[in-house]
Parts: sequence; C-alpha cells; structure tokens
Amino acid sequence: MDQSLLASNMSAIVLLILAFVVILTAIKIVPQGYHYTVERFGKYTRTLAPGLHFIVPFVDVIGRKQNMMEQVLDVDPQIVISSDNAQVTTDAVCFFQVLDPVKSSYEVNDLERAMQNLVMTNIRSVLGSMELDEMLSNRDRINGALLLKIDEATDPWGVKVTRIEIKDIAPPQDLVDSMARQMKAEREKRAIILEAEGEREAAIKVAEGEKQAAILKAEGQLEAAKREAEARERLAGAEAEATRLVSESIKEGDQRAINYFVAQKYMDALGKLAESDNNKIMMIPLEASNMLGSIAGIAEIAKDAFGNKQG
Repeated sequence: MDQSLLASNMSAIVLLILAFVVILTAIKIVPQGYHYTVERFGKYTRTLAPGLHFIVPFVDVIGRKQNMMEQVLDVDPQIVISSDNAQVTTDAVCFFQVLDPVKSSYEVNDLERAMQNLVMTNIRSVLGSMELDEMLSNRDRINGALLLKIDEATDPWGVKVTRIEIKDIAPPQDLVDSMARQMKAEREKRAIILEAEGEREAAIKVAEGEKQAAILKAEGQLEAAKREAEARERLAGAEAEATRLVSESIKEGDQRAINYFVAQKYMDALGKLAESDNNKIMMIPLEASNMLGSIAGIAEIAKDAFGNKQG
C-alpha cells in the first residue's frame, strides 16, 4: 500500500514538473523594441510583437530575435585611394533601423557583418572617384551619396539606413605637411596682395587730395586775379574821372587844380625816393611845405566835384 502511494505521488510530481516545463516552453515574453520570429519545424510561421505570447510547445520555436530600435554600426577604419592617387584613412559610422523583421531574419545572413562590408565597399567607391581636395571639402556631399547608395542596397533586407557620417578623412603625415606649407604660402600670398592693394588705395587717396588742393588753389588765384582786375578797373575809372574834373577846372582857370597836379607829381617823386633800398636819409627842401599845403586844394576840388555829383 505504501509503495503504491509512493509511486502515485512520484507520478504526480513528474507530471507537475512536466506541466511546468510545458507552460514555460509555451509562454514567450517579447520585450519592447524587439520582434521575435516563430518557426515550426524550421519554417517561419509568424512574428511576435512586444508583449506576452503563447506558442505550441515542442512544435514552435523562436527563430530570430530582431532589434527594431535604431542602431549604430561603427565602420572599421580603412585606407582609400583617391582619383589623384592620394592615400587617406577613413572612419565612418552608420545609423540604421530594421523595419521588416522577417526580411532581416531570412533575406540576409549576419545582418551586421553584411552592412559593415556594404558600407566599407561604398565608401571606397564614392571616395575613390574624387580628388583629395574635393574629398576633404565635400563631406556633406559624400555623406549624401553614401546614404542614397546604401539605403537602396539594404532595402531588400528590410532595413532603413537613416544616416551615414564620415567621421574622419586622414591623409598621410607627409601629405599633411605639404598641405600645411601650401596653405601657409597661400596665406602669405593673400597678405602681400592685400598690403599692395592698401598701398595703392592710399596713393590714390593722396593723389586725389593733392589734385583737389591744386584745384582749390587755382580757383583761389583766379578769384583773386578777378578781384584785382576789378579794383584796377575801378581805380582807372576814378583817375579818369579825376583827370576830367581837373582838366575842366584848369580850363576854367582854377588855381587849385594846377596846385593839385604839381602836388601829385611831387608826392609821386617822394614816394619813389622813399621806396629806394639804398636810401637811409631823405632830405626834403623847404619848398616842400608849400607844396604839401597845396594838397589841401585836392580835398577842396574833390569835395566840390563829388559834392556836386551827389547833389
């Protein structure tokens, strides 16, 4: 009786363990961001989305576990030869996302390694068609061309390539030194050109200033000459008028007019004598006082003449 009960209990325990194993085998929990494929006897049957799922124990098995989040693929550095035979070392990174877990599981073997080789091949193809200067100065265009090519090539794998970035394009050290010397020479050339242009602009400004000064000086001299000529013309007119008035006075027998002429000539002679450079002492005869007295006649004649004219 005891042996029979013991055997019965053992059977129950085995059944419980077997049931527990079956339940564990049937329950599948898919974490967020992943998709699992289910295979039955080696053939794909369905895809499990994130959450709790049940499969047929010992018949259905989990095939591939695909990460559906955006992933980063660090591309190994490689040497690329440009179209002008310059060797550069490139380093890149690729961002991609699995959109179709079935294609990613069964259309390509080892997705990550396949994408690694695909990216490296296209980098060599794109950069190898460029010269070194073009390669170094068109990083955005290179990234765009690589993205277009690789995204198209990975489409059958159910993968979307979102971005490719060339992290570094490194020429060899001797080429870097040559480029540094070339850049230095170019900067010195630009500095010399800018300095020469500055000196030329300065010389032009100075010449324009001198030209403007000469023009202003000539205009000033012209204006002065015009005013001097105008003054002479007015003086000549005044002398002519005075001569006419004196002549009329002499004709009428006015003694003051005769004294005016004599005094004027005397004063002219004294003026020339005073202007002489060798003259230190000037002797004036006694008659000069009489002559100077006749100058009063000048004022009277002028007063009569201009007074009558104003009247």
